[in-house]
Amino acid sequence: MDSRELRFSRAMVFAVEEINNSSELLPGIQLGYQIYDSCASVPVAVHVAFQLSNGLDPMFHTGDDCTHSGRVVAIVGESGSTPSISMSRIIGSFNIPQVSHFATCACLSDKQQYPTFFRTIPSDQFQADALAKLVKHYGWTWIGAVHSDSDYGNNGMASFLDAAHNPLCVSVKWRKIMHCILYRSTATVVVAFVASGDMRILLEELSQEPTPARQWIGSESWVTDPDMLRFSFCSGAIGFGIQQSVIPGLREFLLDLSATEVAASPLLTEFWEDAFSCKLGKSENIHFHGTCVVIHLHFYMPDCDGTEDMQTLESPYTDTSQLRITNMVYKGVYAIAHVFAQLKKVNFSQNGYDVSFDDNGDPVAVYELVNWQKSETGLIELVTVGHYDASLPIVNYIYLKRKWEVPVSVCTDSCPPGTRKVLQKGKPICCYDCVPCPEGEINSPDCYPCPKEFWPNANRDTCFLKPVEFLSFSEILGIVLTVFSLIGACLAITTATVFFRHINTPIVRANNSELSFLLLFSLTLCFLCSLTFIGPPSEWSCMLRHTAFGITFVLCISCVLGKTIVVLMAFKATLPGSNVMKWFGPTQQRMTVVSFTFIQVLICTIWLVLSPPFPIKNLTIYKEKVILECDLGSAIGFWGVLGYIGLLAVFCFVLAVLARKLPDNFNEAKLITFSMLIFCAVWIAFIPAYVSSPGKFTVAVEIFAILASSFGLIVCIFAPKCYIILFRPEKNTKKYLMNKNQD
Repeated sequence: MDSRELRFSRAMVFAVEEINNSSELLPGIQLGYQIYDSCASVPVAVHVAFQLSNGLDPMFHTGDDCTHSGRVVAIVGESGSTPSISMSRIIGSFNIPQVSHFATCACLSDKQQYPTFFRTIPSDQFQADALAKLVKHYGWTWIGAVHSDSDYGNNGMASFLDAAHNPLCVSVKWRKIMHCILYRSTATVVVAFVASGDMRILLEELSQEPTPARQWIGSESWVTDPDMLRFSFCSGAIGFGIQQSVIPGLREFLLDLSATEVAASPLLTEFWEDAFSCKLGKSENIHFHGTCVVIHLHFYMPDCDGTEDMQTLESPYTDTSQLRITNMVYKGVYAIAHVFAQLKKVNFSQNGYDVSFDDNGDPVAVYELVNWQKSETGLIELVTVGHYDASLPIVNYIYLKRKWEVPVSVCTDSCPPGTRKVLQKGKPICCYDCVPCPEGEINSPDCYPCPKEFWPNANRDTCFLKPVEFLSFSEILGIVLTVFSLIGACLAITTATVFFRHINTPIVRANNSELSFLLLFSLTLCFLCSLTFIGPPSEWSCMLRHTAFGITFVLCISCVLGKTIVVLMAFKATLPGSNVMKWFGPTQQRMTVVSFTFIQVLICTIWLVLSPPFPIKNLTIYKEKVILECDLGSAIGFWGVLGYIGLLAVFCFVLAVLARKLPDNFNEAKLITFSMLIFCAVWIAFIPAYVSSPGKFTVAVEIFAILASSFGLIVCIFAPKCYIILFRPEKNTKKYLMNKNQD
């Protein structure tokens, strides 16, 4: 005996009698009823549907002059979805409206299949959406799922899965459920879309063997069933239930059972005997409830003595503290009474509760969020902790101030920053491994590369602009190179000043003062042109740095080459009968320097016209930063400039080597030989260093080569002369100069 279902049937009787006693609703019309027990059996429900569709046996009203057969106006029920589906397919053909108080399967909203089906309880589609929002609200991604193998359970769970998109372990066999979900699974949250009777069996089975603590999420079918509250291990369960209601006079009606009334009803007799554990009168061991046969075995049950008091009975039948589904029965009867065959148009309020149906025969979905909480006495109580109204444009949960600890239920913890999810083979999508994102990518939520000028932060969850790198005047390396460049330029200017102040001395005049001053000028430019390589590259600086470097160095080498040729020609001029110096006088020397320099100017001009250098952002050398540098434009142009400088340097070096043993106290050929040896060594080492140096160090290597070769020239060629001019003036005489064999 399900005393809760008995309360539902008695609530229908109460509503019918209340309507019949009303002078405002259906005046002059009396409603009759007949209650059938389907015994939760689909065949029994189908048999009753056929019986109701065929009409009832003739009914004789002694107070009237007419005799007629009873006609079914409408059917209230069934409680289950599957029996309601079976009944609706039959009675729908006869256009008999059916109003269910507890059949929630979303499939029954299909008016093509169930045109005369209505219900006062919301469709499970709304409940599934609400449960899915609840699961997502608490961040539960790894949950177990249990459902009845029925239309209610199958459709309800399917709607929930579709709304939640969560990986679930689903089964319908009790043993398999317990082992899959409740024992072996790491899920700490279990959603149970189970009919009340099935859930009772499951919880009784689970109560026999301790199970790990689980957070139960229940459907309306069982989470608000008072009979379930005895399973204390489910404390903390949460779910959505129909709003609580108050039906004035119902409790008194339920408790007002006379012995005659009880004895006249097999259902009430069974309830009475079960509630008070006594045998009422001469009750038979076999009762026929409609076509449902119930066999009772009485084991030494005493007879009822008439002292049984319904007021002291604690049973789901007498519990009217939280009327939920009972009110759905009550509203269903009143809906039928208001409009018999046009239920779609019904819209009224009874006891403060609105009653209406949409085009699918469903009411507005309004739920209470209930929580199983232990009271001070240790008993489980239903506590309303929130509300859900599907009619609102934005669904809100309204929580009470009382806090409760929310469990964590995930298969895998959230991946840390900089990693991405990789699904584990053969497991649901919420079970994954966390794999680091490739270099240069962030996860949000999956890995994807940053834009080309951006780079991930340390957590790899945000892209930020890459730092820009170039050889700057403000960094240490740039400062050091700048200082040496300025020192070199000052040294060249100082040397020129010393030579100019002693221009009439023999040592200055003997070393071709014009070429010396031109060489010092070109060395000054060489030192200063290195500054064009420092700072952010621009279109003009890229063109200037390479061309200025190429031209000034050729000018420098041309002057050195001119001085070397002068030394050779001067020696040959001392031989008897030689007049070679007239072929290499000052004019020819100037022409030599101009000619060699002009060739380099021509090479640079062609380079700049055809494919000049230009600034670029190099994103390939370093992935985490941007290198500002000058692209050569034409590599042929660049290496042509360097090659021409190298060719002149080698030629000058060869001539200097040939002249290095000429007898002369001021033999400049030896000094030129050392200077060109240093020059060639520096630039030969420059090539591999330039090619292999990354980023701004490429520029630093180029500046170092310029400075090293320039310092080599000025030190080797001019340092000995300045030493004699400044510190050994006694040697700066014509006599010493002409005494070639003197040490």
